[in-house]
Amino acid sequence: MAGNAQVYAGTVRAMDGTRRGGVFRRAAGEPGWKALDDGLPGDASVHAITVHPDDPDTVLLGTTKGAWRSRNRGDTWERLALPDPGADVWSIAIHPTDRKTLYAGYGPTGVYRSDDGGEHWTQLPDPRLPDRVHMTFPCRVMRLDVNPARPDEVWGCIEANGAMKSRDRGEHWEDCTADLLRFAAQEKYKSRIVSQTEVEGMLDGHALALSAAAPGSVFLANRMGLFRSDDGGAHWADIEVGRFSPLTYGRDLRVSPHDPRVMYAALSPAFTSHDGGVFRSDDIGRTWRRFDHGVKADNTMMGVAIDPHDGRHVCGVSKSGQVFVTRDGGDSWSETRLPDGAGDCYCVACG
Repeated sequence: MAGNAQVYAGTVRAMDGTRRGGVFRRAAGEPGWKALDDGLPGDASVHAITVHPDDPDTVLLGTTKGAWRSRNRGDTWERLALPDPGADVWSIAIHPTDRKTLYAGYGPTGVYRSDDGGEHWTQLPDPRLPDRVHMTFPCRVMRLDVNPARPDEVWGCIEANGAMKSRDRGEHWEDCTADLLRFAAQEKYKSRIVSQTEVEGMLDGHALALSAAAPGSVFLANRMGLFRSDDGGAHWADIEVGRFSPLTYGRDLRVSPHDPRVMYAALSPAFTSHDGGVFRSDDIGRTWRRFDHGVKADNTMMGVAIDPHDGRHVCGVSKSGQVFVTRDGGDSWSETRLPDGAGDCYCVACG
């Protein structure tokens, strides 16, 4: 399959077992999706898919049953030897310059690190964040990213407990959430669905990204929109993406690996909705425009991915399993649906 870019989509198993979790793959020109279940537990839900930026044959998964690796684009899987092999893993990040360094975020809030490409893993110290929001699920590390300007600086966002950073590869963590609470004093930022507090929405972190084009900044996507800090998380500003989009629920946020000025966001009205789209910024998040021309998502847009080997290949996925793909930089799009019986789709990757 060398040279033939693939699209991957991960699904969540329904609690009653009526819909399956797992990972599916499809290439351009193929008639349908292939379930990639050789080696994966049948009751696993897939939360994160990472295609290795240097080797498209290598794909990493974060699941409810631990982290997994394939060396043949998902044809077969091997379990990664995390300290807790069955950890509920929600994010996997590969260091932008040192490919041997990998991070995996899990719930309850914690991070593992590998210094040898995923062969061995260390459980990093407990971030010890204040317990601000009492959800019906354990808070989890939804996204990890490494500052390309400072290779030891690692950031994470938590559903639902804000953001944190480490200056020493995860050995110590700092809470970067306090200023997010300030927003919840205003009515438009208050949101409570399942917890005891209306700060829930501002702390409901879904994605986080850093760009080499803005080395002192970090970008955060949460239930209330897109936010930016230019001082290491001490203060946050609302990007006010509502100026450019009627969709403001931030589910995913990515920096292009081909141009650090370019960012993509998956936006929707809410976690449960009947609309969603992929948006693009060409100026490090200052302005945004709808990117997925002609696409009609039936519900929430849950993820966006950029092919690490081809910047014109971008994918988005809705919760119901609509996968939208452009291979010409957004000029045209195709839509396919995951097979009947697949569960809700939380993540997408391509490469």
